Amino acid sequence: MTYTKHISGVNMVQAVVSISERANRVLNVVKARYGLRTKSEAIDRMAADYEEEVLEPAFKPEFTQEILERSKSKDFIKVRKVSDLFR
Repeated sequence: MTYTKHISGVNMVQAVVSISERANRVLNVVKARYGLRTKSEAIDRMAADYEEEVLEPAFKPEFTQEILERSKSKDFIKVRKVSDLFR
């Protein structure tokens, strides 16, 4: 069962979840490591870390430079619209 409540300008979703004993220990370690008060805060922290590392990684300057250098070669083509790729 889940429901949403509004706290201080933020929508919070509450859910009853079942986790393994190992996951529970990990949450307790995260709580202790970052000085968090609740497991909900630990889950939020883990989700934020996951988002930064996996979902939207920033391009490293070296990678950006490599792409810019490669874009000058004949292997790259300029495309104004995605639909142009399918002609």
